[in-house]
Amino acid sequence: MEAFLVSTGIVALAEVGDKTQLLTLVLAARWRRPWPIVAGIFVATLANHALAGALGAWLMRVVGPDLMRWILGVSFLAMAAWMLVPDKLDEGDAATKRVGGVFLTTTVVFFLVEMGDKTQVATVALAARFPSLLAVVAGTTVGMLLANAPVAFFGEALARRLPVEAVHRVAAALFAILGVAVLVLG
Repeated sequence: MEAFLVSTGIVALAEVGDKTQLLTLVLAARWRRPWPIVAGIFVATLANHALAGALGAWLMRVVGPDLMRWILGVSFLAMAAWMLVPDKLDEGDAATKRVGGVFLTTTVVFFLVEMGDKTQVATVALAARFPSLLAVVAGTTVGMLLANAPVAFFGEALARRLPVEAVHRVAAALFAILGVAVLVLG
């Protein structure tokens, strides 16, 4: 349960103001069809984070727990610093021509934009940290939906009210705490 809750909380916080959340806002403004957008986000996130989680679990087996502890600790501290850098949606990311319907377009674009994103990197680290790959992937997927589904439904009105900088600072603090805990407690 700890892996699920930590994964959900970290990703939900890390996602606020992230480029995939900005992409959700663009998709919602363009098509005004929240249900297929949320469904596309769910499928894309599940696939993307399952791959990232599998990579994290594989790394833990290959590298071993002693070296992995140092890699994870430093990775969590790096994620803390990265959280303090604001994201922007690139023109290429925002140019969302339909690949099919709204669902398929959202799925493809969201999957691609999530590649190498903070939450994907966090998923790799969390899967290496916790023994339950399923709990981590479920948690990161729920966290992504908690952050993005409201944007798909309520769009800009919600985005304007979120204290993005404060949320990023809280997420950075959580990553830093995790990093120190992994390094000190093992």
